[in-house]
Amino acid sequence: MIADDSRADGAETDRWPDIPGDTALTINIPEADALVRAGFPAHVTVLYPFLHESRLDAPARRALTGLFARHEAFTLTFAAFGRYPGVLYLDPRPHDPVKALTADLTRRWPELRPYRGLFGAGLDPHLTIANHEGPATQDAAYDALEADIAPVLPLRCHVDAVRLVVWDGERWRDRTAYPLGRPGRRRPVPAAARQNPLP
Repeated sequence: MIADDSRADGAETDRWPDIPGDTALTINIPEADALVRAGFPAHVTVLYPFLHESRLDAPARRALTGLFARHEAFTLTFAAFGRYPGVLYLDPRPHDPVKALTADLTRRWPELRPYRGLFGAGLDPHLTIANHEGPATQDAAYDALEADIAPVLPLRCHVDAVRLVVWDGERWRDRTAYPLGRPGRRRPVPAAARQNPLP
């Protein structure tokens, strides 16, 4: 599910050494599920990889709860396509709310690097539609796919939670939802989350 971005610089999937218990934080976009041809649910990645599941103790979960509660829910609009090598995606706008979530997570856990550092500071937010074509076929195939999908755009999705997903060795499984705050109203942040309890 998360390694859908592995072709963004021509990398092979063996550059994604996921092991059981690896995690990621994502935004589900069910409105786009029917459009995705890549074999996984529609999503926008907030941070991949996140902490290994073995490190997700009670203080870490409280820290996540507090961090996400400080961010207001928002709406993403998908109206335009973009491409990385081998990848066709929908461009979620605005980028800023997703980037703000990623920035807060990497400030809180500075040892984590988006996409294992393979793309420098990371990739812009995106929703992968297809990632199965190679250089010789992608232009024609993705032009046709864009033409097929364009009539249903724009899609708008209200985002009120970020989901933790876990790799079980065969697939990414949805584990936990962390709610975002309500617009115009800040949720109280638990004292444990404010104290930054993890190293």
